[in-house]
Amino acid sequence: MKKTTLISSIAFAFIMLLSFNALAQKFPKLDKSPLDASIYRAEKNGPALIKVIYSRPFLKGRSLSQLAPNGKVWRTGANEAAEITLYKDMKIGGKKVKAGTYSLFTIPGDKEWIIILSSDLNVWGAYSYKEAHDVVRVNAPVTSGDESVENFSIKFKKTANGTDMYMGWGTLRVAVPFTK
Repeated sequence: MKKTTLISSIAFAFIMLLSFNALAQKFPKLDKSPLDASIYRAEKNGPALIKVIYSRPFLKGRSLSQLAPNGKVWRTGANEAAEITLYKDMKIGGKKVKAGTYSLFTIPGDKEWIIILSSDLNVWGAYSYKEAHDVVRVNAPVTSGDESVENFSIKFKKTANGTDMYMGWGTLRVAVPFTK
Protein backbone atom coordinates (compact mmCIF):
# COMPACT_ATOMS: atom_id res chain seq x y z
CA MET A 1 0.00 0.00 0.00
CA LYS A 2 2.83 2.39 0.85
CA LYS A 3 4.48 1.68 -2.49
CA THR A 4 1.29 2.55 -4.41
CA THR A 5 0.89 5.81 -2.47
CA LEU A 6 4.52 6.76 -3.11
CA ILE A 7 4.19 6.04 -6.86
CA SER A 8 0.91 7.99 -6.99
CA SER A 9 2.52 10.97 -5.20
CA ILE A 10 5.49 10.98 -7.57
CA ALA A 11 3.20 10.71 -10.61
CA PHE A 12 1.02 13.54 -9.29
CA ALA A 13 4.08 15.75 -8.68
CA PHE A 14 5.40 15.00 -12.17
CA ILE A 15 2.05 15.87 -13.79
CA MET A 16 1.84 19.12 -11.80
CA LEU A 17 5.37 20.06 -12.85
CA LEU A 18 4.54 19.48 -16.53
CA SER A 19 1.27 21.41 -16.20
CA PHE A 20 2.97 24.38 -14.56
CA ASN A 21 5.69 24.42 -17.23
CA ALA A 22 3.07 24.35 -20.02
CA LEU A 23 1.09 27.15 -18.32
CA ALA A 24 4.21 29.27 -17.86
CA GLN A 25 4.93 29.14 -21.60
CA LYS A 26 1.48 30.54 -22.43
CA PHE A 27 1.98 33.85 -20.59
CA PRO A 28 2.25 36.80 -22.99
CA LYS A 29 5.57 38.49 -23.64
CA LEU A 30 6.31 41.77 -21.91
CA ASP A 31 4.68 44.83 -23.44
CA LYS A 32 6.91 46.62 -25.94
CA SER A 33 5.57 49.93 -24.63
CA PRO A 34 5.27 49.54 -20.85
CA LEU A 35 2.47 51.25 -18.96
CA ASP A 36 3.55 53.99 -16.56
CA ALA A 37 2.07 56.75 -14.43
CA SER A 38 3.35 60.17 -13.45
CA ILE A 39 1.84 61.90 -10.42
CA TYR A 40 2.18 65.50 -9.25
CA ARG A 41 1.84 66.31 -5.55
CA ALA A 42 2.37 69.87 -4.25
CA GLU A 43 3.92 68.42 -1.06
CA LYS A 44 6.06 65.29 -0.85
CA ASN A 45 3.43 63.09 0.83
CA GLY A 46 0.45 65.28 0.00
CA PRO A 47 -2.55 64.29 -2.09
CA ALA A 48 -2.20 63.82 -5.83
CA LEU A 49 -3.21 66.87 -7.84
CA ILE A 50 -2.53 65.48 -11.33
CA LYS A 51 -2.05 61.92 -12.55
CA VAL A 52 -1.14 60.81 -16.07
CA ILE A 53 -1.35 57.14 -17.13
CA TYR A 54 0.35 56.38 -20.42
CA SER A 55 2.37 53.79 -22.33
CA ARG A 56 6.07 54.47 -22.97
CA PRO A 57 7.15 53.46 -26.50
CA PHE A 58 10.86 53.06 -27.27
CA LEU A 59 12.57 54.88 -30.12
CA LYS A 60 14.61 51.75 -31.02
CA GLY A 61 16.56 53.61 -33.70
CA ARG A 62 13.43 55.08 -35.27
CA SER A 63 12.90 58.80 -35.71
CA LEU A 64 10.41 60.66 -33.56
CA SER A 65 8.64 61.84 -36.73
CA GLN A 66 7.91 58.19 -37.65
CA LEU A 67 6.23 57.51 -34.31
CA ALA A 68 4.56 60.88 -33.67
CA PRO A 69 4.30 62.68 -37.03
CA ASN A 70 4.12 66.47 -37.09
CA GLY A 71 0.67 67.89 -37.73
CA LYS A 72 -1.23 64.70 -36.85
CA VAL A 73 -3.17 63.93 -33.69
CA TRP A 74 -1.14 61.55 -31.52
CA ARG A 75 -2.33 59.46 -28.58
CA THR A 76 0.62 60.77 -26.52
CA GLY A 77 2.31 57.44 -25.95
CA ALA A 78 1.42 54.02 -27.28
CA ASN A 79 -1.58 51.70 -27.19
CA GLU A 80 -4.54 53.46 -25.54
CA ALA A 81 -4.59 57.25 -25.51
CA ALA A 82 -2.89 58.68 -22.43
CA GLU A 83 -5.30 59.48 -19.60
CA ILE A 84 -4.93 62.53 -17.36
CA THR A 85 -6.79 63.12 -14.12
CA LEU A 86 -7.01 66.55 -12.49
CA TYR A 87 -8.07 66.24 -8.85
CA LYS A 88 -8.82 69.97 -8.59
CA ASP A 89 -9.91 72.63 -11.05
CA MET A 90 -6.76 74.01 -12.70
CA LYS A 91 -5.51 76.18 -15.52
CA ILE A 92 -3.56 74.55 -18.31
CA GLY A 93 -1.59 77.03 -20.34
CA GLY A 94 -3.78 79.72 -18.76
CA LYS A 95 -7.09 78.03 -19.71
CA LYS A 96 -9.48 76.79 -17.01
CA VAL A 97 -10.24 73.07 -16.82
CA LYS A 98 -12.55 71.41 -14.31
CA ALA A 99 -11.38 68.53 -12.13
CA GLY A 100 -11.96 65.21 -13.87
CA THR A 101 -10.43 62.55 -16.10
CA TYR A 102 -9.64 63.21 -19.75
CA SER A 103 -7.80 61.62 -22.66
CA LEU A 104 -4.55 63.40 -23.45
CA PHE A 105 -3.80 63.91 -27.13
CA THR A 106 -1.10 66.00 -28.74
CA ILE A 107 -0.35 67.35 -32.19
CA PRO A 108 3.44 67.46 -32.57
CA GLY A 109 5.15 70.26 -34.45
CA ASP A 110 8.69 71.50 -35.01
CA LYS A 111 8.39 74.62 -32.83
CA GLU A 112 5.36 73.82 -30.65
CA TRP A 113 2.97 71.04 -29.78
CA ILE A 114 -0.76 71.40 -29.37
CA ILE A 115 -1.87 69.77 -26.10
CA ILE A 116 -5.46 68.49 -26.12
CA LEU A 117 -7.64 67.25 -23.27
CA SER A 118 -10.64 65.35 -24.62
CA SER A 119 -13.80 64.18 -22.89
CA ASP A 120 -13.58 60.84 -24.75
CA LEU A 121 -12.24 58.11 -22.45
CA ASN A 122 -10.97 54.56 -22.99
CA VAL A 123 -9.84 55.38 -26.51
CA TRP A 124 -7.46 53.10 -28.42
CA GLY A 125 -4.89 55.21 -30.23
CA ALA A 126 -6.12 58.37 -31.91
CA TYR A 127 -8.14 56.59 -34.59
CA SER A 128 -11.51 57.72 -33.26
CA TYR A 129 -10.37 61.17 -32.05
CA LYS A 130 -13.09 63.81 -32.42
CA GLU A 131 -12.17 67.49 -32.23
CA ALA A 132 -15.75 68.27 -31.16
CA HIS A 133 -15.01 66.50 -27.83
CA ASP A 134 -12.01 68.71 -26.98
CA VAL A 135 -12.25 70.24 -23.52
CA VAL A 136 -9.16 72.41 -23.98
CA ARG A 137 -6.34 73.00 -26.48
CA VAL A 138 -3.15 74.82 -25.58
CA ASN A 139 0.14 75.41 -27.38
CA ALA A 140 3.41 74.40 -25.71
CA PRO A 141 6.87 75.29 -27.03
CA VAL A 142 9.36 72.64 -28.12
CA THR A 143 12.85 72.76 -26.64
CA SER A 144 15.83 70.45 -26.78
CA GLY A 145 17.45 68.50 -23.94
CA ASP A 146 21.08 67.55 -23.47
CA GLU A 147 20.43 63.84 -23.01
CA SER A 148 18.43 61.51 -25.25
CA VAL A 149 15.47 59.72 -23.69
CA GLU A 150 14.87 56.27 -25.26
CA ASN A 151 11.35 55.76 -23.82
CA PHE A 152 8.70 58.45 -24.17
CA SER A 153 8.41 60.00 -20.69
CA ILE A 154 6.15 62.37 -18.76
CA LYS A 155 7.37 64.03 -15.55
CA PHE A 156 6.27 66.94 -13.38
CA LYS A 157 8.43 69.75 -11.98
CA LYS A 158 7.08 72.10 -9.33
CA THR A 159 7.02 75.81 -10.17
CA ALA A 160 6.17 78.91 -8.11
CA ASN A 161 2.51 78.81 -9.29
CA GLY A 162 1.94 75.07 -9.79
CA THR A 163 3.84 72.63 -11.97
CA ASP A 164 5.11 72.07 -15.48
CA MET A 165 4.34 68.73 -17.10
CA TYR A 166 7.35 67.74 -19.19
CA MET A 167 7.09 65.34 -22.08
CA GLY A 168 10.36 64.06 -23.45
CA TRP A 169 11.51 61.68 -26.15
CA GLY A 170 14.87 61.63 -27.82
CA THR A 171 16.20 65.14 -27.20
CA LEU A 172 12.78 66.77 -27.66
CA ARG A 173 11.17 68.42 -24.61
CA VAL A 174 7.73 69.98 -24.27
CA ALA A 175 6.65 71.79 -21.08
CA VAL A 176 2.97 72.37 -20.28
CA PRO A 177 2.21 74.75 -17.38
CA PHE A 178 -0.47 73.80 -14.85
CA THR A 179 -1.53 76.50 -12.35
CA LYS A 180 -4.18 76.97 -9.68
